[in-house]
Amino acid sequence: MRRSVAALALTTALVPFPGGGAQASGNSVGTVAGGVNLLPMEEVVVPIIEADRIAGNMRLKLVIEASSVEALSRAVAGMPKLREATVAAALEFARLNASGMRAVDAGRLDHDLNAALRAVEPGVSRALIVEIAASRS
Repeated sequence: MRRSVAALALTTALVPFPGGGAQASGNSVGTVAGGVNLLPMEEVVVPIIEADRIAGNMRLKLVIEASSVEALSRAVAGMPKLREATVAAALEFARLNASGMRAVDAGRLDHDLNAALRAVEPGVSRALIVEIAASRS
């Protein structure tokens, strides 16, 4: 198990990021090479509820990709609403689909987050999940 985690971490570190090395760390907002408009969001942590008790938590970091510079500026101005939609979608996902004992279904979470964020700001192209983890209490 440790060997596969180490191999995954090494592979992730060596794979180049699209867009000329754009990463989620830092608070920078802007357009990177290729015209990609990115907005990092601070880490979101939600509880995992199992059988009416808190069984752990799920942590995720997102980068929001906007369809245009105008949509990016609207997303920056509307960050509190985007964060609210992210927390609500993550809470619902954690309640129904997450456990501290198994891997998070990132594809399903991605679908739920994208739907929630587009409902708040139609200029959001997609939410890029750059980090996700579930842990048991």
